[in-house]
Amino acid sequence: MKIPLPEHKKLVHQMSLDVRWGDMDAMGHVNNAVYFRYMESVRIAWMTAVGADPQPRGEGPVIVNAFCSFLRQIEYPARLLLKLYVSDPARTTFETWTTIEREDQPGVLYAEGGATTIWVDFPKQKAMPLPDWMREAVS
Repeated sequence: MKIPLPEHKKLVHQMSLDVRWGDMDAMGHVNNAVYFRYMESVRIAWMTAVGADPQPRGEGPVIVNAFCSFLRQIEYPARLLLKLYVSDPARTTFETWTTIEREDQPGVLYAEGGATTIWVDFPKQKAMPLPDWMREAVS
């Protein structure tokens, strides 16, 4: 089932990466769990670019929910294009959405997924309001 991305999403980052031989499973295609690593890679690259690195003694982002729709099998070798979108900033959370394509087949989705991110005060182990600069990045 294809999950529709919200109309009001904002493209914030994209990156390419190569499928590694070890990403495949016994069936000869990329293992389902690896798709979550791909989505994590583009999400972390963007968060680092905007200065949202988690500070263990401070605050930062935590994923509280993640999902993926597997639309087509990906096999080695392949170079992937991952696009990261953001949407729906709330008091303490925002949504991220990722699409995965093969670079040699632009516009053909192989997977799409997302994650709900919550902003956390790590020492207190409590949600806290999104900082203004982060709210601006996801609005």
